[in-house]
Amino acid sequence: MSDPTPELWRRVDAYLTETLVGHDPGLEHAVADQRAAGLPPIEVAPVNGKFLHLIARISGARRVLEIGTLGAYSTIWMARGIPSDGQVITIEAEPRIAEIARANLERAGVAEKVEVRLGRAADVLPTLEGAEPFDLVFIDADKESNTIYLDWAARLGRPGTVVIVDNTVRGGEVANPATENPQIIGVQRGLEMLGRDARFDATALQTLDLKGYDGVALAVLV
Repeated sequence: MSDPTPELWRRVDAYLTETLVGHDPGLEHAVADQRAAGLPPIEVAPVNGKFLHLIARISGARRVLEIGTLGAYSTIWMARGIPSDGQVITIEAEPRIAEIARANLERAGVAEKVEVRLGRAADVLPTLEGAEPFDLVFIDADKESNTIYLDWAARLGRPGTVVIVDNTVRGGEVANPATENPQIIGVQRGLEMLGRDARFDATALQTLDLKGYDGVALAVLV
């Protein structure tokens, strides 16, 4: 068995995407509009979007919290995985990006199930206290704040709530104890929190896909 190369894993990703995900105008328009607006190409890969969709369905989620909206690509995937009376609350810090996201949600036919909350996540999250707990939390925002977001995921969830943290390997740099990169340090602190905080039971997987070498952490609240 040969070791994966960028050319090989991208070819495999294209095969898996074509075979298991296929094409969807709403999702493809969302990515195109994001690119046209000059937003960074940091949305999840199609296979990962389908993963989020399936997790929403498997967990029976009705209420989903997303931290980091961007062009709403992952938001659309999760919204399609919850019942018609379910809700996704997604948090976006930039007004211009939030408007792009809302337009993409409308075109994809899921706007009625999604509320885009505008503001810094650390400021918005406390306003969600006291409501019905979330069943699924997806964290995909600034990595320096991962521990803050995980703490709020635990506060706003319930036993059995699924928590997913994206970008947890960062090209292998997560295992570098000497890193001075604040994003990598943020990822490390988040993973360490998942490992020691009794509110979580967690694991993490390395991934190779269209976006390169990275990973995802998966946890459940206990």
